[in-house]
Amino acid sequence: MALNHSMAIHNGVLERVPEITGRAIPQWFEMLDEGPALLRFEDRVRWLRGEHDMPLGYAQAIVHEHDLRRRHR
Repeated sequence: MALNHSMAIHNGVLERVPEITGRAIPQWFEMLDEGPALLRFEDRVRWLRGEHDMPLGYAQAIVHEHDLRRRHR
């Protein structure tokens, strides 16, 4: 799923993740890697929100960034 905002906004959201969620981005990536094997973007966002009571925009940014970085491995 493509995000509907600029990379500057995306990066700004990512910078606030530790403050808002209490966990660093690498911790969230680890949780996604170790969590259920969900393939769809929306399912992984829903899982983060449900398991960790996370706001939608932050869950979307984390999953999107995880996908970007995974593609570059």
